[in-house]
Amino acid sequence: MSRSPSEIKATRMAPLARLPAFFALEGKRAVVSGGSAAAIWKAELLSAAGARVEVFAAVADEELHELAAAPPRGEVSVQARAWQAADLSGAAIAVADCANDDEAAAFAAAARAAGVPVNVIDRPAFCDFAFGAIVNRSPLVIGISTDGAAPVFGQAIRAKIEALIPRGFSRWADAARAWRPRVQALALPFRGRRGFWEKFAARAVAAPDREPTDADLEALLAPVTAQQAGSVVLVGAGPGDPELLTLRAVRALQSADVILFDALVAPDILDFARREAKKMLVGKTGHKVSCRQDDINALMISLAKAGRRVVRLKGGDPMIFGRADEELAACHAAGIPAEVVPGITTAQGAASRLLVSLTRRGQARRVQYITGHATVDGRDAKLPSDIDWSSVADPAVTTVVYMPVKTLPELVATAISAGLDPATPAIAVERATRADERVIASTIGDLPAKLAAEPPSGPVVVMIGRVFGDYVAAATLEVPADLVVRSRPA
Repeated sequence: MSRSPSEIKATRMAPLARLPAFFALEGKRAVVSGGSAAAIWKAELLSAAGARVEVFAAVADEELHELAAAPPRGEVSVQARAWQAADLSGAAIAVADCANDDEAAAFAAAARAAGVPVNVIDRPAFCDFAFGAIVNRSPLVIGISTDGAAPVFGQAIRAKIEALIPRGFSRWADAARAWRPRVQALALPFRGRRGFWEKFAARAVAAPDREPTDADLEALLAPVTAQQAGSVVLVGAGPGDPELLTLRAVRALQSADVILFDALVAPDILDFARREAKKMLVGKTGHKVSCRQDDINALMISLAKAGRRVVRLKGGDPMIFGRADEELAACHAAGIPAEVVPGITTAQGAASRLLVSLTRRGQARRVQYITGHATVDGRDAKLPSDIDWSSVADPAVTTVVYMPVKTLPELVATAISAGLDPATPAIAVERATRADERVIASTIGDLPAKLAAEPPSGPVVVMIGRVFGDYVAAATLEVPADLVVRSRPA
C-alpha cells in the first residue's frame, strides 16, 4: 500500500513565562527611583541603551554621581529628592527600588496611570517587564530570563553563552546594520534576501575576529543577485536525539523552504527548522503504508524546479540504507544541484548509549551493516537474496541489522544454519538515543521470541556479536564464557 505526501502544520508556540522584547530607548526619557546599588545598575543599563536617565534619590552616594559624570551612553541626571507622580509624565520607562510593598504599589500605580511600563526591582508582582541577564555584543544583544525563578541560573547560562559568542560579532552586527539599506535597495525576492543573510552569518561565524570590509559585501552580494535556483540537500537526522544533529544539519534545516521527512525522524528534530518552512511527511516505513519512492522523487524535483530550497530529511545517515542513490540520481537527471549532509548512524548512536565499542580490539575484525528486507518490483521481499551468510556467522564480526523486525526469525534461522552460534550475544534497540529508548539483550537464538513477546512500536536495530557479551551478561542472561568479552582482565 502507498500513501501520498502530506504537509505537517507547524506546532503552536509553547507557553512563555515572559515575552522577550527589546526597548528602543535612544534619546528617550527614563525614570529611576532610588540610590541603591541595584538602582544605580539599572540606571547604567538604561543609559547604555541610549536613554536620558533621571534618577530621583533623596540620598545620592558617590557611585551615582560618578555615573552621572561619565555615563556609558545616554545622559544621567540626579535629582536629590524623592519621586513625584508628575515626574513620570512623558517617560518611556520607569524603574524603582522600593523599601516595601506599599512603596512599590504606589510607584507602579503612578507609572501605569502615566502610561509608562514599570519595573520594581526584586518585586515581580509590581512589574510590567523584567530585566534579564545580558550578553552584550551590541548591536547583537542576547537577553536571558528565568521569570525571576532562579537569577543565579540565568547568570550561569549567560556565562556559558559569553564563552560561545566571540566579541568580534559586534563588528559584524555593526556591518549588518550599515549594509542593510544597500541590500534592501536591490529589491531581492525573499529567498535572495534570506540567502544573503545566511551567507553573511556563515562568514561572520567563520571569521568572527576579522573586521568586515566592503570586499565582504561585494562577495556576499554576487551570488544572490544572480537568478535564484532551487536545490536539494539530503540531511541525516541521526538516530533520534536532537543533540546528535551536526551543525551543518542544523544550518540546512534553518535555511530550508520545504522539508520532506521520513516517518522515522524524531519529531524533536523538526524543532530546529525555521518556523516558516513547509514540513511534509513522506513517511517511508518498512513493511507499512509508505509513500512510493517515485512519488517522493517527483515531489522533490518539482519543488526544486520551482526555486525552493528542499531538505530531504532522513533518520540516521542518508547514505546507509536511505535510498540516497536514487534521490541523487533523480536530481542529477533533472539538473538540480544536490548535496549530502551526513548524520550519525543508528548503530553508532545505539552503541554510544550501550557504552560498547563495535570494534573492540581483538574481538571484532570488522563491522558490517545489512538490511532485513529488500524491495523487489516495488514490494518488500522477506529477506534480501544476496546476504553473505558466512560473514554473518563469522564470530569475529559485529553485524548490525537494519529494518529487522518482520524478517528477524527467518534471518536468525538462516544465519544459524550457516554456522552462527545461537548463543552469540545480541541486542535489539528500539528508538535508539531517544528519551523512550528500549533495549532487549539476549542471545541471538532467543532474540526473535523476546522481540515478538514485546512488539516494538518504533524503529529497531539489531546488533549481533561477541562485543556485546558483557552487556548481555550484565542483563543476567546466561552467556557461555567463551563468548563473553571482558571490559578488563578477570
